[in-house]
Amino acid sequence: MMKKGFTLVEIMIVVAIIALLAAIAIPNLLGARRNAAEAAAQATLRAISTAYESYATRSGGTYNVTVGQLVTDRYLNNDYVTNCTTTSPCQGYAYSCTANATGYNCTATPQGTIANAGAKTYQITTGGVLTEESGG
Repeated sequence: MMKKGFTLVEIMIVVAIIALLAAIAIPNLLGARRNAAEAAAQATLRAISTAYESYATRSGGTYNVTVGQLVTDRYLNNDYVTNCTTTSPCQGYAYSCTANATGYNCTATPQGTIANAGAKTYQITTGGVLTEESGG
């Protein structure tokens, strides 16, 4: 009488195929996650920059305001500097900004591992000039 079922060799082949597919897919997924975190950081810096520029337009050209005040005055929806810190990053990034009467400088710094954050530090300055610096 013949028993029905899979042999050990057949099961091992299936496991090997699944492992091969996982080895191909996982690095691509991590890369996509890193790219998404970096795109979100750039978009956040652009939103902060737009808020500073809008504020300066209405206040006679001065940028001397905090991100928190931009939220209070409804130029921005989220205080990224207070809410996205090194201990509690937003999509893998922490934000910092400095401003004075003549301009501003905001930075997005990756936090954590490459798997859950970006690999680049971004900076935006007066006039919306966005630059990037490769990490490590």
